[in-house]
Amino acid sequence: MWILKNEKHKVWQSYIDIYSDRVCKSESYDYKRNHRVAFGAIQQFDLHGEYPNRKLGYRLIKRGAYYQLIPEFKDVIDFFKGSDKVCDLKESTIKGSANNAAAFLYEMQKKGICSLDSISEDDVLSFFLDEEGNLSKCSSYKKNIAAVFSVAADWKEDECIRLLAYLPQIRPRRKNVQFLTPSEVASIRSAIDDENSGLSLRDMAIGKLLFYTGIRACDIAGMKRNSIDWEADEIYVPQQQKTSQPLVLPLTATIGNAILDYLENERPDSSDDHLFLGGLYPHYPFEAGAVWHQSAKIYEKADVRQEDGDRRGTHLFRHNVATSFLGSGIARPVISNTLGHVDPNSLDVYLHSDIVHLKECALSIEGFPVNEGVFRP
Repeated sequence: MWILKNEKHKVWQSYIDIYSDRVCKSESYDYKRNHRVAFGAIQQFDLHGEYPNRKLGYRLIKRGAYYQLIPEFKDVIDFFKGSDKVCDLKESTIKGSANNAAAFLYEMQKKGICSLDSISEDDVLSFFLDEEGNLSKCSSYKKNIAAVFSVAADWKEDECIRLLAYLPQIRPRRKNVQFLTPSEVASIRSAIDDENSGLSLRDMAIGKLLFYTGIRACDIAGMKRNSIDWEADEIYVPQQQKTSQPLVLPLTATIGNAILDYLENERPDSSDDHLFLGGLYPHYPFEAGAVWHQSAKIYEKADVRQEDGDRRGTHLFRHNVATSFLGSGIARPVISNTLGHVDPNSLDVYLHSDIVHLKECALSIEGFPVNEGVFRP
């Protein structure tokens, strides 16, 4: 109503102009956010005829450093994303590199720098170092930025090669991954098997897929009803990340019964073919983030990992499957195939917590002068 009332007296070129006019005198973050959402929905209906969708949440002002960049910096990102050199990369890989490079260029822009030529080595280093001179960005962040400028060198060779030379050397580091202890494994298994644990049939089905197969959250979200071959007792997993190769896993009775219980007794009646759907109308298909929340619920019902800082993601289940297989002496190629790894070296990170075999590599300290107090509890 406010728009209709004032449109005859205002000069607006876009809905962003309308939004700016409406909130110009307010300092309230919530007030501005609510108006961005409202005007974004109105714009989507007015320009595209689409009704508001609470899941999509159309943005009036798109979020991200890229949308704030000046034309020259934005062209660098566009050139990278449109290059033939990245056409074989996964979309998530391209997006990650583009986002990191856009964040870097946006920081340069906030310094008042308006061209690639004007970026100095000190400017580059300031992005990677904190105020005390310590590294504040990881090696993968630098690698992603380097990937963008390496491709963009085909367009602006001198500028990009110079910036590549300015990027600091950052040694790759891998943090120790928390893994499930035997007691935690037992508690989780009990929770996903107990009908009175408070978990829904959907939660239990997802929990058993995570616990017994270790498949990724995004792959569970992408499963369709026909991903389950009841006749062949097989699960077809449409891998969404790392590799586009489909994965075939055995459908055990434990997993099959849990999925069947969900399909027959709890899954909403919907034309959507995704296996797992949200419980609220209009029953959108699950996303990877929603699977994470289901795993957090499982940890809660199992009464494990409830302290601040405890890792509660879905990858712990994947990690547990890998380490369990390694500890049981299963061959690495078999484990790689089960987890959907293309590169067998991807298992190396799981070897760090393979306590069973690590103990076999331990040397006796009987011949070394070690104080007895070292081993006292």
